[in-house]
Parts: sequence; C-alpha cells; structure tokens
Amino acid sequence: MNQLKKNVFSGVVCAVILLSSVKAFAYSLAEGDTKDIRFYQSPPKNLRLIQPSGIEIRNIILCIGDGMGVNQIAMARQKAIGLDGKLWMETLPIAGLVRTFSADSAITDSAAAATAMACGVKTNNGVLGIGADDKVYASILELLAKKGFRTGLVATSTITHATPAGFASHVLSRGSENEIAEQMLKHRIDILFGGGRQHWLPAGIKKGKRDDGKILLELARRQGYCIIETKAEMEKLTYGPVIGLFNDEALTTFEPEPMLSEMAAKAISLLNTKGEDFSPQPKFFLMIEGSQIDWAGHANDTNNSIRQTLLFDMAVKAAIDFARQDRQTLLIITADHETGGLLMMKDKLDAKKNYPEWKIDDHTGADVPLFAFGPGAAEFAGVQDNTDIPCKIAELLSLGVFPRLLIGDEIESPRGKSR
Repeated sequence: MNQLKKNVFSGVVCAVILLSSVKAFAYSLAEGDTKDIRFYQSPPKNLRLIQPSGIEIRNIILCIGDGMGVNQIAMARQKAIGLDGKLWMETLPIAGLVRTFSADSAITDSAAAATAMACGVKTNNGVLGIGADDKVYASILELLAKKGFRTGLVATSTITHATPAGFASHVLSRGSENEIAEQMLKHRIDILFGGGRQHWLPAGIKKGKRDDGKILLELARRQGYCIIETKAEMEKLTYGPVIGLFNDEALTTFEPEPMLSEMAAKAISLLNTKGEDFSPQPKFFLMIEGSQIDWAGHANDTNNSIRQTLLFDMAVKAAIDFARQDRQTLLIITADHETGGLLMMKDKLDAKKNYPEWKIDDHTGADVPLFAFGPGAAEFAGVQDNTDIPCKIAELLSLGVFPRLLIGDEIESPRGKSR
C-alpha cells in the first residue's frame, strides 16, 4: 500500500475511533409496535437435534446476530417462552464462545468482526476485507465461489452494511457503501436480500445516492440478475441470481417488507434449486444477519432488542428446518459482538423474574455465543477466536490453508500461487 493510501487508512481509523466515542451509531429505529411478538413460534419442548454422522458437508449457513450477547438471548427467551424454555438457536447440540477483539481495540466494531469471520484475519475497526498488515484477504465466500459454490447474503440492514460487506468487499472504510455495492456486483453473489437501494442508484433516480452516475441495478439486470423490490415479487421467485432491495435505506422489519425468516427461507430455496449450472446437486454458502439487534442495543431499547432477537431466531428456525432435512448442511449461529452491556438483574419484587439493565450505549468486549449443528459442527465447540470460524470451514471442506491473500481477482493458493 503506497504512502497516500496509508495516510487515508490512518485517517479513516482515527475518524472511526473518534466517532465511536461520541455515539456514532445514531441508527434510525423502525416505527412500529415493538412489543408485538405474536409472530414468534417457539420450538417444541422435546425437540432434540441429532447430529448427522459420516456425512460430508455440502452447504454452509452462517447466521450472525449483530450485537447479540448471551443476555440478549436470555432476555428474549424469558419474554417469549419463560425461564425454562429454549430459543431455536439454543436447540443446536454444539455450543461455544467466541472472542471478538479487533487488531486495534479490545472492543471491535462490526466491520473488523465481519472481516475476522469472513477472511480469518484481524483488522482495525472500520476496515473491511483488508488486514491490519495492509494486505487484501479473500473471504470464505469468495473462496467458495471459486470452488463452485453458490453464494448469498441476507440482512435487515442495507445489504452493503458492515457485516454483509465483510464477506464481499475490500475497502478502507465501512462507510464506502457505494463502492461496496459495486464490489458485490463484481463478485456475482447469487442472492442479495436486504435494504439499501439508494447505494445501487445514482442521484436523481428515486432516492439514489451514487455520485458516479452508475445505475448498478440496470448493470445487474444486464448480467442476468432478477431485480425485485417487494415481498410479493420475492414470493414468486423460482430462480436466481436475484437482488432484492426492499427499502431505500435499512429495512423497517415491519410489513409490508418480508421478514428476515422469509428472506432466509427463500434464499435457501433458491440456492438449493437444481439448475444447468450444477449437477447433480447445488452446493452453497449463505450468510444471514439479524442486523438490528445491535441497533436496539445502542438505543438501550429493551422491547426492540427482544423483537429483533426473536425475528433473528425465526430465521434460524428456517435454517434448522432445512439443515435437518438436508443432513449435509453445516449450520453456525453466532454474533459479531455484544452491544449495550446488558445485564439480567434479580427482580426485588419477584424472585422468579429478571429485569434487564443496560450499562452503556455502545459495544462491549464480552465473548459471544456460538451454536452449531450438522456435519463438522463439533469443531466449533469450546472457546475460539472469531478468526477461527472461516479457517475451520475451509479445513472441513479440505480447501487447504486459510486465510488467503486476494491478488487482483485471484486468490492465493495454499502454496502461494494464485489459482
């Protein structure tokens, strides 16, 4: 990286750190009845997931609850089911903990955490797909795409937001969402579902915010993508590739938009659909993010934290339903960091109840939970670093050493030669 880029890089990092200290995360929370959780369907109390044995991995589904710590899970569980219940994610038979620190801070942001989980390397807060050593690293999604896997990203944020962007872009600033959109299109990700239409259209067309005049959605259509904007259009889909952007900005997570579980189920269905490009059976990698658990944590919004966690858990259910039937799918549920310093305190008036207490309005350095199911799931038990996640996936799929450098459009081979 030349000196100019290094200067820009340093400036971006300093800006991110400075903004973080003055509550940079002023996200706009959806307007709706956040107390209404009637959509939630709890798992049967006797549900037991049996680990498949002696079966090779064909698909990987990675679900990330942004800002979701163990107490966000506990709070949502107690509200929806009770003290002795389980969320869907808690029914997975393998569990562990994940360390989350970034290269330049004990407390990560979503960009550095996404880079760790996607590329297997630590980087500075605010940076995507570029290591702390200034080298560009391939993501596990990019590597698997090179190996013939279909790929998909689903989120309730803009699809170009930090977590999904960590799997499909390499930029010095997570705020470069216009550039991230362009890189996502270049990587030809098969399924993109989320918000953020404004980053795919130029100023002057709808609510576009691109200043380069590029109409990325039209370019995508010419490349064979189906472009959709509504839940009804999504429900009719029978094939990919598709870009579904259901809001100009982040999703509201309320009707008439599709729910995260509906986007997840449709993405799984499309990625698993047989076609001329796969014989006899497709294989895929899908990342699903419950983006707004984090935003509720920044706002110390208890009701919305519960709702967003339960929305995410319903997407987990969709993944579990598929993985149980398929038996060749490795399902991993985790988080990028905890947000809000949430504690579950003893209720002084009722010893059988807890009440939530938020300590801060930012991220914490707490370890986060990980749950896994399917072939290879046992490798994710115990305490691990967030960089271990893609490395273990690569190892389980016999893809050789990971992380890998990205040199131009080529991924460095385990022996140092691009392929």
